[in-house]
Amino acid sequence: MEKLLNILMECWRLLGEMSPYLLLGFLLAGLMHEFVPSGLYRRYLGHRNLRSVIWAALLGVPLPLCSCGVIPTAMALRREGASKGATVSFLIATPQTGVDSIVATYSLMGLPFALVRPVVAFITAIFGGALVTAFEQPDEILIARKTTPTDEHQEKEPLLHRLREAVEYGFIEMMEDIGKWLIVGLVVAGLITALVPDAWFTAFRDNSLLSILFVLVFAIPMYLCATGSIPIAVALMMKGLTPGAGLVLLMAGPASNMASILVIRKVLGNRTLLLYLAAIVGGAVLFGLGIDYLLPREWFTSALTAHDACCDEGAGWFSTFCTCLMIWLLINALSPIRLWKGHSGHCHCHDHECACEDHCETRPQTTFRVTGMHCNHCAANTEKAIQSVPGVESVSVSLDSGEAHVQGTFDEQEVRRAVEELGFRIDKM
Repeated sequence: MEKLLNILMECWRLLGEMSPYLLLGFLLAGLMHEFVPSGLYRRYLGHRNLRSVIWAALLGVPLPLCSCGVIPTAMALRREGASKGATVSFLIATPQTGVDSIVATYSLMGLPFALVRPVVAFITAIFGGALVTAFEQPDEILIARKTTPTDEHQEKEPLLHRLREAVEYGFIEMMEDIGKWLIVGLVVAGLITALVPDAWFTAFRDNSLLSILFVLVFAIPMYLCATGSIPIAVALMMKGLTPGAGLVLLMAGPASNMASILVIRKVLGNRTLLLYLAAIVGGAVLFGLGIDYLLPREWFTSALTAHDACCDEGAGWFSTFCTCLMIWLLINALSPIRLWKGHSGHCHCHDHECACEDHCETRPQTTFRVTGMHCNHCAANTEKAIQSVPGVESVSVSLDSGEAHVQGTFDEQEVRRAVEELGFRIDKM
């Protein structure tokens, strides 16, 4: 019972320190999603040169996409004409960071880590994209499918409506996507801190290369989101792993997992996959060793010492309020009964005179089963892919049921091809 209490107290402490920054990060993520046109992320990525790779990295670093959500987004960019190099650059940069995880990194790990993390993600992404551009064969120019005027429609919405959509995206959809992984990260950190003896990490203490290799072994195949990896990195560093190893976990964990490895192999090919992994592993080792040997360790450990020193002081009312609000949002996102449902029931029609529900219900409908979707970004990209198929009049994809309801006169093989290009499987029901 005492050990369980220690684990719960450690989880509460970590969540209390992160909550104010997480809430700010989710709000900023919602504002970016609503007010930055999605076309911006497609416009500059189609050329097979270093410029498109750099643009992809610049666009990916602040974008708040989870490790699974970035896969269909990157594949959608690829379908719309992005080069392989730009696609890989986007795949590496995006899951490592995001406005939400950068702010959360500052909350637990201090300013140096918060500054270094996006810089390392940016440089590693450019390195990986440049490798693919240099060593891959010239790829075919992909013809973009027809798109829908979503951005133009959004821009015509009233400002208050768009602000509401931004809040709901940040605090409902994003919470649904990464909430469970944030909880996993907090629990794992609590388990490490409360139960794992310091003596277990004696071999890694002050041994930079061994610490980095130890982290890489489980970080590459595991699913770790950019935010959920933060408390785990803190717990491992407090047990004796070096700051460089902590950075490696923050880089390699979110940037790669078995799902992304399999999809990249299928869509982009074996050579691109090997170059992608080489960039992640090489960049992680290089920057991890650089942190440990070239920069003062105090820069990266002082925040951890400060957290230890203030643990017993108790939380202020604002921190307690933010923690309670975060717990409420997590419960809302993960429980089957929603306390806050937000604005739902979007109809994605090409007929702009559609009265939506009444109009759509009169049309013939085909239902498909889509497997492989794990987050709202997956569902949104699946909707866009199906919507781009000629003859599709409206489409609705449910993440919960895994079903896609498509209306119109269209080629089912085209629908299948559009969805499979994102890395998902689709079957007619």
